[in-house]
Amino acid sequence: MNKLTKTEAIEKVKNELSKIDGKGKKTRTGRFVVSALSSIPWVGGVIAASSALHAEKEQGKINDLQRIWLEEHNRKIEELYYTIYQIHETLDNAGEEVKERMESEEYLALVRKGFKEWDNAETFEKKEYLRKLLTNASAINLSTDDLIQLFIEWISRYHETHFMVIREIYKNRGITRGQIWDNLNGTLPAENSLEADLFKRLIRDLSLDGIIRQERITDYAGNFIKKSTRRSKSSTLKSAFDNLEPYELTELGQSFVHYTMEEVVTKIE
Repeated sequence: MNKLTKTEAIEKVKNELSKIDGKGKKTRTGRFVVSALSSIPWVGGVIAASSALHAEKEQGKINDLQRIWLEEHNRKIEELYYTIYQIHETLDNAGEEVKERMESEEYLALVRKGFKEWDNAETFEKKEYLRKLLTNASAINLSTDDLIQLFIEWISRYHETHFMVIREIYKNRGITRGQIWDNLNGTLPAENSLEADLFKRLIRDLSLDGIIRQERITDYAGNFIKKSTRRSKSSTLKSAFDNLEPYELTELGQSFVHYTMEEVVTKIE
């Protein structure tokens, strides 16, 4: 199958919308597209305003402010349509189980929530995390839908620096906080600095949410083995950039990375 250009992809989404009749009859694609658009309140107003402004433009009545407003919102509409196309095209070429999943109300609820956060995302990276998550969420067991909702909330709440820390630990299991800082920044600040406080906040956020933890040893049954406690003779507290304690992703953290940072659609089991 030949990959469509961005312009062709956008036209395909628009064409699917035009097929939806007044009685609300929708194809599988139509339901997916409408679910995505219904969570973004400004879409309907922009489409209607575009038609009105187009008529005024033909009459030479459009001013510079209207033109700038229209161009900006048309850009946002095209970005939205293209994201919808990317997700749908991947899923439409998957197995029958995935196509059935696309029609379920459970999945469409995730689509509505996901695109609501997509619209609020401040960066292209966050939009991409949500696109990958919604794509992968179409092919997993329904019992994990609550988990997908949690992942959507994390993407919305986390700053890009949280994701930078997650990626470092994902790429380098057993990395220490000091090594993470060196990889991301280089220059080591003082322990009582703003940078140290912010870095400790990042580690604390991810640890409290159960995404990362200090590396642990398990027995054959998967039980965590207690570490032997040693009293430190140092007169100072543990450094924000400690180089002794290694970190790893938890199972939850690995799932978060898998569904938000990888282009994978697995078969429903």
